[in-house]
Amino acid sequence: MNVDKDLFFYDLAVVAIMKNEAPYVKEWLDYHILAGVDHFYIYDNESPDNLKEILQPYIDAGIVTYKFYPGIGRQIEAYTDAFKSYRFFCRYMAFIDADEFIFPQNNKSIVEVVDEIFKDKPDMCALNISWVMYGSNNLETADYSKGVLERFTRRAVQLSKSVKTIANPRRINYLTTPHYMEYFSGNFDIGQNDLDERTKISKEIIINHYKLKSREEYFNKIANKSYDASYGTQDYYNADKFTHEEDNETFDDSILKYRDARLKVSGNNPQIDYQKLTGALMKNLSPLLNNNLPVEFFEDKMETFLTCRALAAYLKENVIGKENGEKIEKLTLTAIHNTLLSKVSAADVEMLLSEMSNLLPLNYPMVQNIRVALIELIPQVKEMIKAYILKERNFLFWLKNQNLDNMLEMLKTFDEYEHK
Repeated sequence: MNVDKDLFFYDLAVVAIMKNEAPYVKEWLDYHILAGVDHFYIYDNESPDNLKEILQPYIDAGIVTYKFYPGIGRQIEAYTDAFKSYRFFCRYMAFIDADEFIFPQNNKSIVEVVDEIFKDKPDMCALNISWVMYGSNNLETADYSKGVLERFTRRAVQLSKSVKTIANPRRINYLTTPHYMEYFSGNFDIGQNDLDERTKISKEIIINHYKLKSREEYFNKIANKSYDASYGTQDYYNADKFTHEEDNETFDDSILKYRDARLKVSGNNPQIDYQKLTGALMKNLSPLLNNNLPVEFFEDKMETFLTCRALAAYLKENVIGKENGEKIEKLTLTAIHNTLLSKVSAADVEMLLSEMSNLLPLNYPMVQNIRVALIELIPQVKEMIKAYILKERNFLFWLKNQNLDNMLEMLKTFDEYEHK
């Protein structure tokens, strides 16, 4: 990732969809704040308990963005909404559940670990973290006077085959499951299918997964249909699975030691520094005031300038005012257009296409220049990606999901006057 980190509101945000998690969510939030999470996007899947009430202090403090999100089996939709809506506001996004705790295997923050793993890997955009499954500690009943981390300290010996993801959200193309994502061409995740790589990563960071808890809590999930948020089916939670997945083989309370260590080094959750954001924006855009910039200057900067555009739009509406904001936003659009005219990658074009629904309604002449340049580039991009994806079958699968032909027609038929 070569984007200036000062352009982002948050280093790390967590995305989660929840139902009936009120007894657990405070511990989960407080733990992850200590571990270095700056913000949470919480999708409430029609929780009948007092989840919103527990979240309210965090909402008021600007730590949680809350969305009421009804329906059955909407986890992938919630994840998709999050990365499309907020991808330019946070450097990384973690996609986890309320029974999952991201656990660095040292006293570092989550972001510090991810930065170290990504270092010198410019095409890597996501980290797949293995589950470690915790059992019930042979507890029959729930004791809500104690936290999950204190009550459940016995786990399986082996890593689970399942993973969850921390990603650069700007490079996510689409989701296949809540566990796996597809990225723009030439971008890769680390540790998804390679067992040796996952084992290596697990020495740096894992996810403690407390799926079962006590027998009482497990069967309460079934009775309350808590599985509706993710699966819309009881298959993930049933009586047979409690017995089958129960594993209390190894005692391990190391996450408590990590939490205690983080208490000594973690400060308060910082407020958004708009002066810093504005300064970073101007720093990244100031070279554009030189009209004689070589075309090479714009190479590999699509992600930077799209981030600048989103930040400029936010500051225009909320901080610096319309007149100044429009001047800056125009400058970012010029930068995006010039980047299209440089040596541009297929991934950069895909990234821009994914943002065009937000750009096309803007009433700036430069938007039309970007549209025309994209119309010319899409056929080339299809050929670039076809050459990159060696198997025809895989290319057709990619094409079905990417739908470049539809995007091309949309760009061709879009009329500016419709949005005036």
